[in-house]
Amino acid sequence: MGRMGYLLMRTDPATSELIHSDLKEVGNAVKKLANHAVKLGGLGFGTSFLEWLASFAAIYLLVLDRTNWRTNMLTSLLVPYIFFSLPSVLFNFFRGEVGKWIAFIAVVLRLFFPRHFPDWLEMPGSLILLLVVAPNFFAHTLRSSWVGLMICLVIGCYLLQEHIRASGGFRNSFTRSHGISNTLGIIILLVYPIWALVLLIL
Repeated sequence: MGRMGYLLMRTDPATSELIHSDLKEVGNAVKKLANHAVKLGGLGFGTSFLEWLASFAAIYLLVLDRTNWRTNMLTSLLVPYIFFSLPSVLFNFFRGEVGKWIAFIAVVLRLFFPRHFPDWLEMPGSLILLLVVAPNFFAHTLRSSWVGLMICLVIGCYLLQEHIRASGGFRNSFTRSHGISNTLGIIILLVYPIWALVLLIL
């Protein structure tokens, strides 16, 4: 067995600088990739948060309209808005057995005990019926596409312009009683589809 000879790798300074700069570029690329992944994860969280916020704002406006906000606006458009913007967890919950039971009880009350079925339950009952009986094309295909977002955007724009017109101008929409909460709720209805559409395009 002879001596093992080791090869000594000799590098000139230009080669080592080139390797060092390549490794530095790879490091920068990995940092950018990690940074973009965190941002996109954050944007996804932001979209999910806005979806929940918009759904609750629409429910709040629906309840407010049925109790003390009586306007001439077509607030029944909030029902399809909620249908298209309801987070998947709640959508699947109400589309399942729980929603079927609620819809069954609502229909029985409406048919056989109409005097015990209050007017303010009309829209929530319609929403539950829509959630339960909507075909899969609407419930799964359109809800999770840009079409559902565009429907939400059109509904939000319509409700905002009608609210501003009914208030007598943009400034008055913030100064009248319940003005700030109503206007902010309707603006939230606009923010979610705009944000989701921008992320869909990018």
